[in-house]
Amino acid sequence: MNYVLGIDGGGSKTLCILMDENREIRGRGYGGCSNYHLVGEQKAFLAMETALEKATENLNKIEIKALGIGLAGVSRPQDFQVIQNWVKELQSSEKLPIKWSLLSGNIVISHDALIALVGGAAKAIGILVNAGTGSIIFGRNKRGEVKRVGGWGHLLGDEGSAYTIAIRGMKAALKGFDGSGEKTLLSAYFQQHLSLASLEDLVKTIYQKEWGVSEIASLAPLIDQVAVAGDLAAQKILEQTVNELVEGTKIVKKTLFSESEIIEIVTSGSVWQSQYPIRARFQALLEQHSPQIRVIQPRHEPAYGAALLALQTFNPLA
Repeated sequence: MNYVLGIDGGGSKTLCILMDENREIRGRGYGGCSNYHLVGEQKAFLAMETALEKATENLNKIEIKALGIGLAGVSRPQDFQVIQNWVKELQSSEKLPIKWSLLSGNIVISHDALIALVGGAAKAIGILVNAGTGSIIFGRNKRGEVKRVGGWGHLLGDEGSAYTIAIRGMKAALKGFDGSGEKTLLSAYFQQHLSLASLEDLVKTIYQKEWGVSEIASLAPLIDQVAVAGDLAAQKILEQTVNELVEGTKIVKKTLFSESEIIEIVTSGSVWQSQYPIRARFQALLEQHSPQIRVIQPRHEPAYGAALLALQTFNPLA
């Protein structure tokens, strides 16, 4: 039996899964953050090593024929060199009950959007529309060509993300409060949710407490609640979100696929869990443009996608 490893490394945790040649998961293990831009190379490597150790700890010495790794923040040549060095270190680690049989062609190193697409679609063709704390739209066609829209970070462009929704919600709340914008329930909701004496204290809360991207993005469900309650300002924010995700998806589709191709659109991230009909609106608008698209939820997790990419290096039909 041939085995492969798939690794999904992010800013909070690292997941490794052990997969056999029949796509069956035989083990899984977690480690800490493996984004070396955040924690440094040593801690990031240890997180990955820990995840591999836990994924294989209950097995006798097994032979690993391929390895797939998808990491946040991997885009530059120097990033790939760092990961390649890690792979060499892993192969000499005494902590791992593994017999390595890796050829250079059986090692796949990619960014996290690709493994999320492959895991979500269970194949390496389609479009990923990730709308979580941040956002990115990423596609790959049967020729291996790729296209991305967005994913430039919260300062330069994360339209469609929870962070952007929250920022727009707070702006609308303050404009409603000071009279420069339409009245909105968002003003009262933010004041109550954050236990503010006055909405003016929102500025102090956001700036003086030095809230980061994740903390701000966590406020997005408030806009969702207010939109469901019928507030027009909140609904406009979410409709703008839908339109931005649709337009980005259309760009990726036009770049990579013909009009006649049936394409699966994988939607992932917290924004799609909205009570407001974001997914339904997104699908309806896309179908007006391209009736042959199929909007789906992820079939598998990103680490599964990393393992599948590894498996396909020696079995293209897997």
